[in-house]
Amino acid sequence: MRALLVEDDEMIGNSLTQALARAGWSVDWVRDGEPARAALADGGYACVLLDLGLPKLDGLSLLRQLRAKGELTPVLVLTARDGVEDRIAGLDLGADDYLVKPFEFGELLARMRALLRRASGAAQSLLGAGA
Repeated sequence: MRALLVEDDEMIGNSLTQALARAGWSVDWVRDGEPARAALADGGYACVLLDLGLPKLDGLSLLRQLRAKGELTPVLVLTARDGVEDRIAGLDLGADDYLVKPFEFGELLARMRALLRRASGAAQSLLGAGA
């Protein structure tokens, strides 16, 4: 699976890219909204991991533009903005999920799997009935 990571922090970007690669993901990492928009125009991403505090084109503006153009790729916001109003704004602008930094890597992977299940129309529990 291929993911687009949009993160301007060098340490976080390196860490996530390496950890996701170990988990079997192919990751393209960009550090701002403009190159992210260009990468998404080429397509082929299963999901986008989007920071909000980007230097030029911020994450919320990018998200607004992508959804206005009909971009359907699932977007998981990864941000330090933890206020309820921030979460509401991100979700209302079209984010599929919102995860506040710092987070556990296992939770990130679980949320990515959930995004993929919903995107494919197969949002079923991993637990069977009567388990």
